[in-house]
Amino acid sequence: MSDALPRALEILWREPKAGGRTGGLSRERIVRAAVELADAEGLAALSMARLAERLGCGTMSLYRHVANKDELVTFMLAASVGRPPAIDVGNWAAALTNWATALWEVYHRHPWVLQAVAAGPPADPGQVAWLDAGLSALGRTGLAEREKLAAVMAVLHFVRGAAAVDIEAGRTDWPSYPALLRRLLDPDRFPALDAALQDGVFDSTDNDPYTDFCAGLRQLLDGIATRVG
Repeated sequence: MSDALPRALEILWREPKAGGRTGGLSRERIVRAAVELADAEGLAALSMARLAERLGCGTMSLYRHVANKDELVTFMLAASVGRPPAIDVGNWAAALTNWATALWEVYHRHPWVLQAVAAGPPADPGQVAWLDAGLSALGRTGLAEREKLAAVMAVLHFVRGAAAVDIEAGRTDWPSYPALLRRLLDPDRFPALDAALQDGVFDSTDNDPYTDFCAGLRQLLDGIATRVG
């Protein structure tokens, strides 16, 4: 394994001043346009050629500021996640709830982030700040450092999974989920799921994806609370 940092991380952690402009371009302007394109059309639609067209410049002009698409995505992640919420270390459950719901909002503002973060662990300053904030929320719980990390990663993976399911569900033209299950389920083969379906769990008009997300998050935090206690 190489000890060399990727160039994008070296640049981000140096926190350089805004670079000089070439033909009206800057790294900040390129990243902003790339985020707008990915927000509108998804990460798969992002290419250096499409981005150059959007900025009204030649493709080669972009390479004076970003080496390739992978480097560009690293810059985009650092710029898009924003700052984590303020952490109240006196109430770890409320702090982690705020942290998780703020992440839910980030993923819904920028759905492509879910694809980008799957490529590796948080390493840019923006994502590292979120991880630090999550760990800080558990600072006074008495948990060992390893337990804090395990708890924060469990919440992080739950938020990512719940957000991904919600976002993808909005992109399909399938029947409603209860109708789909009723059409497909064999009660003898899937008895537990059929029992939930018959009980109307999936039909509740009171629930929406965010409400379901919050309910799942509460159960997860209840589990963490047993470790804290």
